[in-house]
Amino acid sequence: MPGDNRLTPKAIIFDIDGTLLDSVDLHAKAWAQALKKYGYEPALADIRAQIGKGSDQLLPVFLTTAEIKTFGKALEKDRADMWRRYYLPLVKPFPAVRALFLHLKLLGQTIALASSAKADELDRYKEIADIGDLVETSTTSDDADQSKPHPDIFAVALERLKLRPDEAIAVGDTRWDAEAAAKLGLKTIGLLCGGSAETTLRAAGCVAIYRDPADLLANYDGSPLAKRSG
Repeated sequence: MPGDNRLTPKAIIFDIDGTLLDSVDLHAKAWAQALKKYGYEPALADIRAQIGKGSDQLLPVFLTTAEIKTFGKALEKDRADMWRRYYLPLVKPFPAVRALFLHLKLLGQTIALASSAKADELDRYKEIADIGDLVETSTTSDDADQSKPHPDIFAVALERLKLRPDEAIAVGDTRWDAEAAAKLGLKTIGLLCGGSAETTLRAAGCVAIYRDPADLLANYDGSPLAKRSG
């Protein structure tokens, strides 16, 4: 990145679903199954495009305010139950997630997680990715008034890290990650492994794009994660 004179970010704030875990299609299927129970059958691709948001931001795309008020909580509970029973056991980490985290820790960079997932799902995600011992702090939709693309989750992460936005960088797989981070002045690296198009991530403001965590690790020295000279 010619002309980039940032210092090494002190902290890297990672999204989880689609960024560290191969789970986006599974989340979409869980939402589709739950919505169908209540008589709604949007295209799976339309649901998939909304993954990365919390339910507070996803449901209004498909339901009216009155419908959400009437059965939104029940639908969310059904979705969560279906997710844990049928889909969570199928989730796998993308290649080199732990290796990337070990590399960051070796270089003295702090790792945080900022996800639109619920807090009760997060510990299981850490186990699946084998990263629990490498994460300094985590924030979820339970820590925020509004989930992505609102900036609340990243704001809480920065507060807990006691850092300014220019002292950290986010890594995510959707426009929702980049848009949420940008509202705080936090830069985002985009990963393609969650299924978003490179053009979509660049349009949302991602400063660099990589295939997946393994690609980011392989290209660390040339990435926005590495130190830049003036």
